[in-house]
Amino acid sequence: MKMYILIRESVPAGFAMLAAAHASLACYLKFRDTPEVTEWLSGPFYKAVCKVNDKEFEKAKEFEDHVVLTESALDNQEVAVAFKPREDWPKPFKYYRLYK
Repeated sequence: MKMYILIRESVPAGFAMLAAAHASLACYLKFRDTPEVTEWLSGPFYKAVCKVNDKEFEKAKEFEDHVVLTESALDNQEVAVAFKPREDWPKPFKYYRLYK
């Protein structure tokens, strides 16, 4: 089981770190009562934080079971999207670049 967190590549590094932390918590809170999150929490609870361009970001929002995060300091721009943990991921998730 893995949670994916996608961060727009245009987001400055400091805001990206905050967005990833907030996205993880927001995703957990939104889906905490689901069987998938219960299984994920039983361990190990993997997360992948990836950097995506605007096109990838918009396309990813079409997949189900996610939460979108905005940043008030960046004029409420959408900065991150986090997905409920699952075993099997749609094909595009294999190609997102890990945030380094």
